[in-house]
Amino acid sequence: MKTFIFIGTNKSGSSREAIRAADRLGFFTVLFTNRKQFLNQRAEFPDVHLMLFSDLDDVDSLKNRISILSSEGKKINGIMSFMDSYVQIAAQLSEEFGLGTYSLKAISAMENKLETRTILQYHPSTPFYIKYNSDQPLDDFVESVTPSFPLVVKSPFSTGSKDVLFVNNKEEFKKTLSKLSAKEEDILIEEYLQGPQYLIEVLVHNGYVSIVAIIEQQITYFQHFIVTGYALLAEVQESFYNSIFATVSSILHQLGLKNGACHFEMRWVNGEWKLIEINPRISGGAMNRMIEVAYGINLVEETIRVYLGNKPNLTKKQNKFVYTHYLTVNETGTLVKVTGRNRCSKYPGVEEVFIKPRKGKVLHSPKSMGDRYGYVMAASNSQEEAKKIAIEAAKEITFNLNPNINR
Repeated sequence: MKTFIFIGTNKSGSSREAIRAADRLGFFTVLFTNRKQFLNQRAEFPDVHLMLFSDLDDVDSLKNRISILSSEGKKINGIMSFMDSYVQIAAQLSEEFGLGTYSLKAISAMENKLETRTILQYHPSTPFYIKYNSDQPLDDFVESVTPSFPLVVKSPFSTGSKDVLFVNNKEEFKKTLSKLSAKEEDILIEEYLQGPQYLIEVLVHNGYVSIVAIIEQQITYFQHFIVTGYALLAEVQESFYNSIFATVSSILHQLGLKNGACHFEMRWVNGEWKLIEINPRISGGAMNRMIEVAYGINLVEETIRVYLGNKPNLTKKQNKFVYTHYLTVNETGTLVKVTGRNRCSKYPGVEEVFIKPRKGKVLHSPKSMGDRYGYVMAASNSQEEAKKIAIEAAKEITFNLNPNINR
């Protein structure tokens, strides 16, 4: 029985759509998950043929369970993850079982922001950065970098904007370093870059780099950097595309990625591309659907094809501008109900309305990307129109909260 194993998933978004893609491709799908609630909601996962509760950080245990599946007659064709924390673990398991075409060293480097910076330290896309080690005297270190404010302080393993903090003075800097050093031995400090930020979705097959989509990001600062809007560009100037392609290809060559999907976040600063970060997977959330609406390309499915050693089909079937507006709240409270979803979905041009939390969930202002509570996706023949539709339609949606909770 042709079998494809997934290490972790979210209930929606790119990671879940990858499982559906494997199901469509005729595989018996196995999900290792560490979320007990998924087992209680088993009926909501019809695309998962076998769900196994597991410690996803215990590689030896995962290895043993995969061996058992194999002994039961399941032919393991692939082991993948589309989740932040488990791409490298899936790649390691895949390599140990002689599967797939992963570039394990490149994936490992991408999952550690400090290692990425070290490998690319002389690359022109690398901004000024320094490392703080918790063994260093904090006061001396803070004094040594004072002239460089503002700065961005990061955990090398941060995901979804968690533990990524903006500091504008010595007091904030010292407080932030003290807080993060309780969690991490090494902390990454970077200069704050000003300029428009873009997300670039990339697929690499046998060393051949394909830029699948270029997305302009709308970033809102809620004490943390949160992307609240994504504008997928149906058209870009040739010189703009070529400059992105040259930078992306150069970075991937230096990192050594030969096969796989990844996404870049880069800023255009004074006529140069500067790398914010790179991750060894498609972006989560609505990204796969955005690309599908814009171009008719299912990127997670094509990523699976690359993993299996096949050439991806990235031919565009259509060409639309797509804008996705994410929904957040400004107060803390228990969700009573969500209103306006139907009115929102009826706006001409709205492609999808997604609401994440269920009744009874405690909502709060965003501290990470995981604190975005839904989105409205719209498509049009112009970028401005797609954005206008999504934002206007989103005004119909209200999260009704009960504020009487323990904060």
